[in-house]
Amino acid sequence: MAIQRILIVDDSPTERYYLTDILVRSGFTVSTAENGEEALAKIKADKPQLILMDVVMPGQNGFQVTRAIAKDPELQDVPIFICSSKNQETDRIWGMRQGAKDYLVKPVDAAELLAKIAALG
Repeated sequence: MAIQRILIVDDSPTERYYLTDILVRSGFTVSTAENGEEALAKIKADKPQLILMDVVMPGQNGFQVTRAIAKDPELQDVPIFICSSKNQETDRIWGMRQGAKDYLVKPVDAAELLAKIAALG
């Protein structure tokens, strides 16, 4: 099943705009959330097919939200890509351990992001 609906979770309006622009131009339907709590509410209301998750956010960080999604039987099949400015190998490993399918370092390269999404579908 090809990915169509993507949720972007990021507290930065600039990042949300940048990622939304890339995805909408490529034909995806995009919704956004500014923090983990809003993301969890949106995911339960309208389950996306992919989540792009920031790490550093107010309230729950992206690692915590990713872990909560991965542990939820109704949501654990939704792939999560962490998109973070944290570029240490330990951050990538920790993100994957929380349940993320992939880890992209900001600024996210559009071609790399689209290739990784295509690889899922």
